[in-house]
Amino acid sequence: MLAAFDTYPIVGGLSPSHGVRNIDEFLISLVGNPRLPYVVTDIVAENGNSLYQPLVDEYIAGADIPLAEVRQAWRNDLNAAGGYSTFYEQLYPLVRRINQRLPRARKLRILAPEPPIDWSKVTGPADFYPFLDDRDQHIASILENEVLAKRRKALILIGTGHLRHGTGAAAIYEQTYPNSTFVITGHLGFAKDNVVLERRMASWPVPSLATFHGTWLGELDSSYFSLPGDAPLDPGKGYPGIDGYLYLGPRDFLMHQPLSARAILDKDFTTELERRATVVQVPSDAPWWPSVLFQQEASSSVLFYDPDQHT
Repeated sequence: MLAAFDTYPIVGGLSPSHGVRNIDEFLISLVGNPRLPYVVTDIVAENGNSLYQPLVDEYIAGADIPLAEVRQAWRNDLNAAGGYSTFYEQLYPLVRRINQRLPRARKLRILAPEPPIDWSKVTGPADFYPFLDDRDQHIASILENEVLAKRRKALILIGTGHLRHGTGAAAIYEQTYPNSTFVITGHLGFAKDNVVLERRMASWPVPSLATFHGTWLGELDSSYFSLPGDAPLDPGKGYPGIDGYLYLGPRDFLMHQPLSARAILDKDFTTELERRATVVQVPSDAPWWPSVLFQQEASSSVLFYDPDQHT
C-alpha cells in the first residue's frame, strides 16, 4: 500500500466503520508503521465531521485539548453508529503521539471529510437530509482542495462505495484529477464458491495485497464480489472500479469488532442519539436508535461471518 503512493496521491478505501476487527487492526498497524510519515501527509478518516477540522488540527498538533472534546468530530457525524467506533478512539491519539516524535515537515494531518452538520441546529428531517445528499460532493471537495490541489498524499479510510472509479466522490474529483486514486477493498469472502476460491489464496501471507489487473481475481465475474447487503455491481470482470484486494485471512477467521464501551456507557451521548433519531424521524428498527444498535450487538457473533446468522 505504501508503495502505491509512488504512483497515486490517494490510496485506500478500507472503511473502519463496517465492523471487521481485522481491518481495523490492520489500519492501526499501518498508521503506526514508521515509514508512513515519509510517504503520506494526510489521513482522511470516514465519520469525521469537517465542522470540527480546526479542533482536530489543534489536537493532532499536540495542543492541550482533551480527547473527550475532539471526539465530537466522529460522534457528531451523519452516521450515528460511527460514534460507537473503537477505531477512531485509537486513531486520533495515535496520530497525535506519532506527531510528537516527528519533525515539523513530517507531521501527519487527519482530515475530517464529512459535511459540517451542526446537530444542535437540527430540529427536523429538512435540517438533516441536505447534508446527507451533499456527502459525496463534500468528500470530493475536501480531497480536491486539501490533498490534490496542494500536491499532498492521503491515506483514505472511506468505504469503497464513495471511492470506486466512476462512482461517488471519486467520480467527481477524478474529472479534474484522473487516475489519482488506487482503490482497495478487503476480502470478506466471495459471493459464491468461497471455499474453492479461498484454496487458491491458502499460501498468501497475511496481510497480502493483490491487484485485479493481470491476476485471476480480475478474471472472475463481478458477481463473485457482490456480497449480501451491498449495492449490485455492474456486470463485467473483476470488481468494477476497484484496483486492489487486501487479504487478511479466510472469511471464516475474520472477527467482529465490538462497539466502544466508552460510548455505550456515556448516557449523555445515548440521550443525544435518541433525540437525533426522533427529530430526523428514522424508522423504529433503524440502528440510529441506541436500543436497536445495542440489541444487534448483544445478538452478534464474535466472528464477522457466522453461518447461523447469514443466508
